[in-house]
Amino acid sequence: MARNIFLLTAFITLCASLCAAQDRFGGGRSRFGIGEDDGDIVRLEGGGWINQETVRTARETASHSTGTPNWTNPPGFEKDVFTFTRVIYKPSSSARGFRGSRMGWINDYPDSDLNLSYRLQQLTATKVDPDGRMLKLTDPELCDYPFLYMVKPGRAEFREEEVPHLRKYLLNGGALLADDFWGTQEWDSFERQMRRVLPERDWVELPMAHPLFHCVFDLHRTKNSLQVPSIHFFERTGETSRNGEDSQDVHIRALLDDRQRIMVLAAHNTDNGDGWEREGEDDTYFREFSEPLAYPLAINIVFYLMTH
Repeated sequence: MARNIFLLTAFITLCASLCAAQDRFGGGRSRFGIGEDDGDIVRLEGGGWINQETVRTARETASHSTGTPNWTNPPGFEKDVFTFTRVIYKPSSSARGFRGSRMGWINDYPDSDLNLSYRLQQLTATKVDPDGRMLKLTDPELCDYPFLYMVKPGRAEFREEEVPHLRKYLLNGGALLADDFWGTQEWDSFERQMRRVLPERDWVELPMAHPLFHCVFDLHRTKNSLQVPSIHFFERTGETSRNGEDSQDVHIRALLDDRQRIMVLAAHNTDNGDGWEREGEDDTYFREFSEPLAYPLAINIVFYLMTH
């Protein structure tokens, strides 16, 4: 009898501990930002945790790569700057079936955001917010930020209330860059989501003659030569196409408004974010991908979208 009471007590204690752990990590929700629901607490790529309901800037999170630079802008001009703004989104319930699907909106954060922001500040005359920003599509401050970045967009699933907010944002002058998604499955998923937002618009493939590719850095290349692999895949295989034949062709596609302004730009079958994030980890990767591809293309994209 005493033994049974002891076992029952131990079982109750274990259950209480598990419930406490669930509470701590968002009610037992996904620890990696990919799951069947939208827990507030998500695990970072480099370990640690953030609350996606309260986080506001990339500067709040420690680097998980080789560190990120910091800088200041002249007094009085703190808000008169370009702000790299990352979208926090709910992962699709089908995203677990995607190859390498552990990460969602948190992928490459915060290093990619801060490194690219610094390179924009360093290589152009643009003054850039040293902290960056992240927000949900329903955030009342959405329209304060004319540029949005969405990583792993093939794993996103817009909530019903987000669809009209994003539609209004894009039709009123905002621009969205979608990056780092691979293969037919992820493209089809992202296309379905954007069809909900802009059902009357069709994707167009931008030719390499488009001024976007030549406005700051003159990218005289084939489009496939713009492919940036994830650093770990490249170090392991020496290849750039993550999904083999299904992702060997790079696509830079756009959704245009009635005046031919780019509302959405999708960089498919390439991982520019890793090129920014991992610039200090491997000299070969930096020389082959970060310096000649990921940074020049990103700077061209920001410049073109913000001036057209």
